[in-house]
Amino acid sequence: MSHGNKQQWILAKRPEGMPDSSEVILQDAPIPETGPGMLLVKNHYISLDPAIRGWMSDIPNYLPPIPLGDPVRATVVGEVLESGSDNIKAGDYVFGLGGWETHSTIPVDFCTKVPDDNPFPLHYYVNILGAVGLTPYFAIADVGQAQTGQTMLMSAAAGAVGSVGGQIAKLMGLRVVGIAGTEEKCQWVVDELGFDDCINYRTAGDMEAAIRTACPEGVDFYFDNVGGEILDAALLNMNKDSTLLFCGTISTYNATEPVPGPYNYWQILARTITVKGYLVSDHYHRIEEGQAALSEWVKDDKIKFREHINEGIENCLDTYNLLFTGGNEGKLMLKRRARAVPVRRARATSSYRRRRIQTKKKGPVEGPFSLSVFVTRYADSAR
Repeated sequence: MSHGNKQQWILAKRPEGMPDSSEVILQDAPIPETGPGMLLVKNHYISLDPAIRGWMSDIPNYLPPIPLGDPVRATVVGEVLESGSDNIKAGDYVFGLGGWETHSTIPVDFCTKVPDDNPFPLHYYVNILGAVGLTPYFAIADVGQAQTGQTMLMSAAAGAVGSVGGQIAKLMGLRVVGIAGTEEKCQWVVDELGFDDCINYRTAGDMEAAIRTACPEGVDFYFDNVGGEILDAALLNMNKDSTLLFCGTISTYNATEPVPGPYNYWQILARTITVKGYLVSDHYHRIEEGQAALSEWVKDDKIKFREHINEGIENCLDTYNLLFTGGNEGKLMLKRRARAVPVRRARATSSYRRRRIQTKKKGPVEGPFSLSVFVTRYADSAR
């Protein structure tokens, strides 16, 4: 049985710097047959995350590099059109590991069913109830052993993970200082999200001094999303026996030259800092716990967040690169267009939205969080 074609972005060659249209190409491709243990999913939303840039490069990572000629890998949420599983049927909604494409054929083991009584908008499962919320939840509540009254410094504070993480830290009784790149972003995290202070790194000048002023009693926890010079400045303000939660280095993802290590690396020894490289996938067995807590906070309007949603698969690459230019406001996602359009590239037009969340009942996802699962079967099923 023929399923027709889908539109997909494939990795044509390894990017040098920020990905461009010669390296990531939009094409038509046939939709493969749905075999046993597989799901054909019509993607409604595609999550655009910094980690994808690392998967494009041929370097050691926690997931294998995307093979050349394969679709760009991403978390998706959508409707099951055909099922080769007894546990998930056509018409169900799932989220899991798919790609930059209109349709994904995914092993059922890579998908988690959205509950039938789900009270949340569908895209929350690639947002607050996915890695965006779960990453800071487990890192702050568990890995960092945070205690009431301590100070947390949060880089990329207006980003998807940083903005949620800072609010979680406040709910747990910490003093939270953010770092962001515009006055508007700093004002938002303080006035709307409840951060105690925020540093504009573009205008601060001496970041070491700026952090010292904002954190007069030093930094007990640094949640690092950016690496680079900000990490060096933070290390000079860390307290003895403090903790560095290493979650990302977005400032280096498009580097075309070897990236130097922290110049202030010695401070890790001098201040006996604990450094923890953090992956949410290490905690997938506790996802129900995390989603239950996040669902309650969302329901009670204790967590606020911004969403930046662009529309149309042809805009995927341009939209993705907003992550590296500072052009996005909050969690970046791509929404499926209601009707198909010809294969072409176009400039992304923002449908940025800021919203408060109101729900009637909680509904955490049951089962393992599929972003943590990756096996070699994916490469074969994606083609």
